[in-house]
Amino acid sequence: MSDLLRLATAGSVDDGKSTLVGRLLYDTKSVLADQIDAVTRASVDKGLATPDLSLLVDGLRAEREQGITIDVAYRYFATPARSFVLADTPGHVQYTRNTVSGASTAQLVILLVDARKGVIEQTRRHAAVLALLGVPKLVLAVNKIDLVDDPAEVFAAISAEFNTLTTTLGWAPEDVLEIPVSALHGDNVASRSRNTPYYDGPSLIEHLESVPVDADSTGAHTLGLRFPVQYVIRPRTAEHPDYRGYAGQIAAGSVSPGDEVVVLPSGIRTTVERVDTPDGELAVAQTGRSVTLILADDVDVSRGDLIASVGDAPEPIDTFDATVCWLGDKPLRPGARLLLKHGTKTTQAIVGALLERFDEQRLAADPNPESLQLNDIGRISVRIAEPVAADDYRVNRHTGSFLLIDPAGGNTLAAGLVGDALSAVEVGSGV
Repeated sequence: MSDLLRLATAGSVDDGKSTLVGRLLYDTKSVLADQIDAVTRASVDKGLATPDLSLLVDGLRAEREQGITIDVAYRYFATPARSFVLADTPGHVQYTRNTVSGASTAQLVILLVDARKGVIEQTRRHAAVLALLGVPKLVLAVNKIDLVDDPAEVFAAISAEFNTLTTTLGWAPEDVLEIPVSALHGDNVASRSRNTPYYDGPSLIEHLESVPVDADSTGAHTLGLRFPVQYVIRPRTAEHPDYRGYAGQIAAGSVSPGDEVVVLPSGIRTTVERVDTPDGELAVAQTGRSVTLILADDVDVSRGDLIASVGDAPEPIDTFDATVCWLGDKPLRPGARLLLKHGTKTTQAIVGALLERFDEQRLAADPNPESLQLNDIGRISVRIAEPVAADDYRVNRHTGSFLLIDPAGGNTLAAGLVGDALSAVEVGSGV
């Protein structure tokens, strides 16, 4: 079990995400006394009898004034059993793109619903997006359970409907847990509540502490080496006149001196001579470690190249199909000329056909749309100027993802997944 869990929140507007995150921070003693004092004073000014814990996390003025979460904010907290990095994402439909960003690296997502409303359109939208992103573990927090007349019956009904949805989307039953909570009062957040005798499972924090999640849940542990070169180090000093190292972070697999590798897209083979770090040489470096590789041969390697193990190196591609979540305010149309950023490499790209648009409510595809609008998810064809060494996203989340960027302003316009990730969540086709 990893001692670090990356998680995110998702859900609809007014379901209590900010209050729940504030409760998590408060109950794990992850906020300072002066922050609590400030929240208490602000709550009194609003006429509240108890502290409004959502004020701990809604940091933007617009968020506080509107009572909604707008931006993705990363929170850090810990218990004796584990440390956590939490991406708190918005609930509004127009901020679905922020949910995509926050959940893209999550090992677990807490999806909230209001017990009075149950599984709604935005719940289904978020569940489909999370399935598309390959999030391995899911918690449904049925919040405000104290506000319904028959909480046991309501919780059972919502759980049954949600289980049907998640099974359809590809999650195994053991990877999904429903918990009745009251974020306002703390029921089943830090400890199990006496107010929910119909529920005999763990509290939210107990589950977060114990849920088995691989340190790398992106598929990277099943692959050989994937090492995007970020920087070529050439000191040319008297102490290191001939030093040539390739710095970056291991995106998949591991590397050791003596390993045979291939440089992509050139296809040149060589051997790793040394694995350097600021603290000295390593006998082995695993996924997520930032290192500098020294190769045995003087080969041409540049920023944007990928150093991979010989046995399962990906084939460089310059034309491919991909699933994208469109993040731009202006619609995407065929023929768009953009920049594609994959790993440490950026190259020119042309969008070919728009193959289908995903309807997350019907879990079905509408073929050949004229455009993709803001927050739309669709499958497109892409042609790029220089080949990239990419894995299918379903094989590895790191080396199978990319960004589409506005060449004029530099804004990110789409988050992309190499391959047909939609096939894993579609159950039908549009007409």
